[in-house]
Amino acid sequence: MPYADLHVHTTRSDGSLELEEVPDAARRHGVDIVAITDHDRRQPFEEPVIERGGVTILHGIELRVETVDGQRVDLLGYELEPTPELEETLEGIQTNRRERGQEIVDCIEDRLGVDLGVTVDDGFGRPHVARAVGDHPDTEYDYEATFDELIGSGKPCFVSREIPSFERGQRLLSEAAAVVSLAHPLRYPEPERALELTADLDAVELHYPYGASVDLEPVKRAIERNDLLVTGGTDAHGEQLGLEGLSKKAYHELELSG
Repeated sequence: MPYADLHVHTTRSDGSLELEEVPDAARRHGVDIVAITDHDRRQPFEEPVIERGGVTILHGIELRVETVDGQRVDLLGYELEPTPELEETLEGIQTNRRERGQEIVDCIEDRLGVDLGVTVDDGFGRPHVARAVGDHPDTEYDYEATFDELIGSGKPCFVSREIPSFERGQRLLSEAAAVVSLAHPLRYPEPERALELTADLDAVELHYPYGASVDLEPVKRAIERNDLLVTGGTDAHGEQLGLEGLSKKAYHELELSG
């Protein structure tokens, strides 16, 4: 099992674990260090690192940004100490998330003639909608079908959201975090273009549960070319931690706390 899982979500965005449940989940799966990286949202504690139940928890974030050519990618920030400018930006993002989430919910309810019974608040995202649709007894869609046919990009109930530029997001995180990494580079439509962005970052997520055999050589070449640090994690949205991550040696090469 990895020593450190540096990509974990909680109920503050689209995960199912409460923040208070993370230490138990980490211990169950043999993980000593966890980075909480909720989407576009800081954690409800001020410190960049805390200890809970024998587990080291890093204050992290996963921030979606957009490049000049329109590609949307995710940046991971670790040991976050939010600046006023970052706080203001995140507040604006959450307002837009709520407005967008309500539009999607309204569209789904009108289209399917159901009441999803969801509350749209901070951290709300499309996975919440997909779970609600999949769990509803009066719909024929499961989680995946909801994305594929209703709320995925270009589908009838898709609503785009406003996000910061790559340049702005990179600057904000660099001012507030100890390390800024490109998340899951091989998930993007144009991985090589995404990897070019690492020239302006500290690190890249090399270890990630892509779910199929993938060629990691493009990522390794970027690490060599741009002298990058390596991060890794499960991208956990459920209770399973430690599917991917870093060894103790690899973690300490990041020079983070813990």
